[in-house]
Amino acid sequence: MTEHQAPWPDGEVLAGIVERVTFHNAESGFAVLRVKARGHRDLVTIVGHAAAIAAGEWITATGEWVNDRTHGQQFKARFLKTSAPTTAEGIERYLASGMIRGIGPVYAKKLVRGFGEAVFDIIEGAPQRLREVGGIGEVRAKRIVDAWAEQKVIREIMVFLHSHGVGTARAVRIFKTYGADAIQVMSENPYRLARDIRGIGFKTADAIAARLGIEKTAMIRVRAGIGYALSEAMDDGHCGLPVAELVPLAERLLEVPEALIRTALDLELADGAVIADRVGEADCVFLAGQGGAPAGDRGG
Repeated sequence: MTEHQAPWPDGEVLAGIVERVTFHNAESGFAVLRVKARGHRDLVTIVGHAAAIAAGEWITATGEWVNDRTHGQQFKARFLKTSAPTTAEGIERYLASGMIRGIGPVYAKKLVRGFGEAVFDIIEGAPQRLREVGGIGEVRAKRIVDAWAEQKVIREIMVFLHSHGVGTARAVRIFKTYGADAIQVMSENPYRLARDIRGIGFKTADAIAARLGIEKTAMIRVRAGIGYALSEAMDDGHCGLPVAELVPLAERLLEVPEALIRTALDLELADGAVIADRVGEADCVFLAGQGGAPAGDRGG
């Protein structure tokens, strides 16, 4: 599998044109779409997540059918991939939706009348020609070009995330957190996801890292694993762990040699990601922000 081939998971696949965006929450990406899907005579309702979505776009959704008590039969998408429309009608609807700043229904009609299905090629490759359309001057043309470039970046980021096994709901959260830097952040250190984004833990970040080719013994993984081991201990009711317990726990969870765990622990201590404190006769480690041992528990 090449890097940008999306590993679509098991499930039914629907593909078609978005006829109407019934609802879209820009913050969470949650969307309710009415779609003219291949193989279906009537419009179908697809619910899922998308960083941006507009009528006229072509979508491919992977998921399953569910029966909602209130809204009836819906297709619940785990993965949702959008593509720019390719027909003149679809392009006009997409442009008229307001997705590209500077273009509304009037200019959408003018652009499609002037350039047909080549509109997007003109915007990207010969933007000076936009001024051939009546009413589009230098300022509006620049606004259109900038907005199209922004939408292209969003598509590229979503394709990258999907290609590494990230479901659409999480992909939207990643995009909302890092914006145009999402690919760079994930490529350099996917374990930042567990630290920066609520709802994404070490195991998810670790699975993404594996798809990116990051080795189990990579120091970024082992360092992130120190915090993971401490979090596991906190789930069991501990506020920290003695080094003598933390090291074998991390060794077991991460499946790496003890020497790597100790090196990673030293680096995390030096950076302040975790803190050391003495409790009785034991040297203990705590997650930064959780505090050390209560004063009465510390060794003199």
